[in-house]
Amino acid sequence: MPSKPDEAICRDIVRDLAGRTVVLVGIMGAGKSAIGRRLADQLGLAFVDADTEIEAAANMTIPEMFEIHGEEYFRDGERRVISRLLSGGPQVLSTGGGAFMNEETRNHIKNGAVSIWLYADIDILMERVRRKANRPLLKSPDPEAVMRDLLAERNPVYRQADIAVESRDGPHETVVHDVLTSLHTHLRLEATKSAHEKTEPEQPFSNGKA
Repeated sequence: MPSKPDEAICRDIVRDLAGRTVVLVGIMGAGKSAIGRRLADQLGLAFVDADTEIEAAANMTIPEMFEIHGEEYFRDGERRVISRLLSGGPQVLSTGGGAFMNEETRNHIKNGAVSIWLYADIDILMERVRRKANRPLLKSPDPEAVMRDLLAERNPVYRQADIAVESRDGPHETVVHDVLTSLHTHLRLEATKSAHEKTEPEQPFSNGKA
């Protein structure tokens, strides 16, 4: 089990975020809420669960929204709530499994946040989601087949996230350590690239002609 992350690394991360939100994306069961809470605690930032905020805004649970109004109603509310939440950084924001599939939401995240895709093997995912009965998309005679279809559809989109970290089985602290390490590396590379672009001399002629 890794040791507690260096406090200096956490300070670097918060500084380099420059007020941006860290957004966790991925399929249900990837551990976004559990990892997000611990990540926020390490960084000294607020943790926000988008699903909780959506339920508060609608004054009903997500399963109730699906049952009464349908998935389209839920997705529209999800898009609007996440757009509002993204302006509240710096923070750690956990999103629902389908949120990143919305192009408008992806663009908002790309332009104002740092996204982390948490992924896991299907056996681990199924073991986790079976512990909860509030998964509207898995109310099927064959939930594993539904999960496989969702992964086939969504993984190519999740891969557009800035960072990918495997949500392995075992202590949550291990995954949090991996997230912190990957986030620190990404932000340092981002800062280096930005500094290089600022110091690069301007080219007066793009076609090489006077």
